[in-house]
Amino acid sequence: MTRSKQMNLEAAVSEYISDGESIVMGACLEAMIPFAAAYEIIRQNIKNLTLIAPISDILFDMMIGAGMVDKLIAAWSGNVSAGLGYNYRRSMEKGIPHKIAVEDHSNFTIGLALLAGAMGVPFLPTKSLLGSDLLRSNPQLRVGTSPIGEDTLVYVPALKPDVVILGVQRSDEFGNAHLWGNMGVAQEAALASKKVILLAEEIVPGEIITTDPNRLLVPGFKVTAVVHCPAFCHPSPMPGYYRRDHEFFHDYHRETKELESFRKWLNKWVLSFSSHEEYIQHLGNRLEELKIKQKLLAAEVNYAYE
Repeated sequence: MTRSKQMNLEAAVSEYISDGESIVMGACLEAMIPFAAAYEIIRQNIKNLTLIAPISDILFDMMIGAGMVDKLIAAWSGNVSAGLGYNYRRSMEKGIPHKIAVEDHSNFTIGLALLAGAMGVPFLPTKSLLGSDLLRSNPQLRVGTSPIGEDTLVYVPALKPDVVILGVQRSDEFGNAHLWGNMGVAQEAALASKKVILLAEEIVPGEIITTDPNRLLVPGFKVTAVVHCPAFCHPSPMPGYYRRDHEFFHDYHRETKELESFRKWLNKWVLSFSSHEEYIQHLGNRLEELKIKQKLLAAEVNYAYE
């Protein structure tokens, strides 16, 4: 019989994330960002991390400010609602709390790098960066002549992260999960990474997952841990469940401009809670007001063969 992979968030982070590892978070761009996992990583003081994502909104910025990060492999790090993150700037400009390394990418080349990792090939080629400053800022990107024809190509090296933390709307206890909306590079990241941790809004029977196999993110055997973690993505949105908490992002921008005010923010929203459940209780009616009331349903499909 297949063993359940369900556990709580504290256990999943403690057991499967270690100092010095590379982690993908924010694979679905502005939606489904696993903030709950980032808060728990900070609480457990897991450091020297390499963070990977196309866009992580304020998640990477707060982890930089908390001192958890040694390196970013990303297309952008900041606050989608307000511009570049203050902690990122303090790190790069003043070395506070320390200067991080940055491997600069476009959204597209992050996807190519993860796809190459998922395919088990050392690189994938593109023309999209030719003429771009990224070729100067990222020495990992190589330019060469195609072995087939005379085209000039950019070779994007594969990424094979240690861990990916992904949010899904629903999963069974074995890691067979449905994800819908903007999937970004979630599937590529899951297949490229050594360990896959899923945060699920709902845990459902496997029979519900098998009714719609085309919505499956990855097969359960690829998943390391499943966490039932309602509203794991707050303040980012979740298609079908929660709107974006714009006020939270604007408050973060105002309250993190100075180092001391960021420390107060970190204590208020992360360190003062012992668990995600306490965080949700603190949100109270604020979370209720963010719940999506509208229904925009997909058309019915028929999978029958006979």
